Amino acid sequence: MKLRQWQHDCVKKALESYQTQNHFMCLATPGAGKTVMAAELAARLIAMGKVDFVLCFSPSSEVNESIRASFSRRLHKRFDGLMGAIGSVYTYQSMSSLTPEFWQLLHSHNVFVIMDEVHHLKGTELNNANAWGEEVLLNIQNQACYTLALSGTPWRSDSAPIVLSRFTEPDNTIHCDFVYGLKQAVADDVCRKPNIALIDNDKIRLDDELESETFSSITELLKGSGFSYKALISNHQVMHYMLNQGIKKLEQIRQETPFSGGLIVASSIKHAKQLYQIIVGDFKQTACIVTSKLKHPSHTIEAFRQSDTQWIVSVGMISEGTDIPRLQVCCHLSLIKTEMHYRQVLGRILRVTSCDAQQAWLFTLAEASLIEFAYRIDQDLPENAVIVEQTEQQELNLALPHKPISTEFDHDLSSNLHFSEISLATKAATPPLLIDIEEENSYNLALLGGYKEQIVRMFDAH
Repeated sequence: MKLRQWQHDCVKKALESYQTQNHFMCLATPGAGKTVMAAELAARLIAMGKVDFVLCFSPSSEVNESIRASFSRRLHKRFDGLMGAIGSVYTYQSMSSLTPEFWQLLHSHNVFVIMDEVHHLKGTELNNANAWGEEVLLNIQNQACYTLALSGTPWRSDSAPIVLSRFTEPDNTIHCDFVYGLKQAVADDVCRKPNIALIDNDKIRLDDELESETFSSITELLKGSGFSYKALISNHQVMHYMLNQGIKKLEQIRQETPFSGGLIVASSIKHAKQLYQIIVGDFKQTACIVTSKLKHPSHTIEAFRQSDTQWIVSVGMISEGTDIPRLQVCCHLSLIKTEMHYRQVLGRILRVTSCDAQQAWLFTLAEASLIEFAYRIDQDLPENAVIVEQTEQQELNLALPHKPISTEFDHDLSSNLHFSEISLATKAATPPLLIDIEEENSYNLALLGGYKEQIVRMFDAH
């Protein structure tokens, strides 16, 4: 397998570093090919007689399948942990159930341990570690012959400590032995150039029983009222508008590449079902839905990967590490508003293919933190960012119910965060609106002005 230049450089640097240290940390942008690089590094260490076995750990079983296939292909041996295998891959969740006999392997043999998306493993010592980080500190830190930490998303200096990390002075930030950022990946044609459309409205009226207020943007609405972001992304006509924008862009891309697909990131299972109903029922698109409640979600993901279905609706099942290169458009309607999750979602549409139209479009609402994340991604070349404002005149009257008449619990597991949600619906509401009982809004919402889209085209040259 021919390596990309960054992969070759990273393997070379890791092998040099392992002469004086046993841990190596690589930060490479989502979609750059970290798994291939890690498999190559493992192959070199095995060929040099440095290691006997390879163990990989990742956040999810879906990512495990991709790792298993890549390592088995490169190492030309089974990678399933059975008799005759060169190694295997496990989820972080399964660490606590691994027996002392399993961990004994690290004492009796030279083992290379790879930790994918290492930012999930917190702690430099037992008193500040999370459960997964504690397992690494107890069973891997001083036992493995070599360790490799991988991450696709940068973390901020004020985040929790990450296992096996070294820190730079004086700012106390985590030291990475090799960094391959999005700017460089785009320049090398390793990743697609992202475009982020921030959808806003310039006249929003909010009515309650006593008064009426008008807001000039979504940010102003969410800061200046009791109206929640959750209620906004769950509003039928807001969802309808965002999906319509994503559909138009995907249709444009599919004129050149008919197999291109789109991803819709929902906030809950019930929310995902709403979005699925809209995109299939109202827009007549082909789509599938994947959630943690499916018996075999990986089968649904694989079927979508190999098909020409237009859309896949997901609740936390297609995030970090899930490789579906034909995805080129994403509608982000998740409740999770962290920069790490945001970058991981964006990474799902950045993997290059052999087709000509290498576009990548992320549609989000212009909420304050999401705006900040978009511009922070572009911070490498702020002078070259192109921001285009588009306005579409469309008067919408969006009413939220005042009184719930039924309740139903819904649970969502996404990025190790749990959201417990209660759906409140009126008989006339089709599909039902999602409003958390603690965030219920007794307002009527009207979007009376034009929709605006700030389009952030990353790394455009003038």
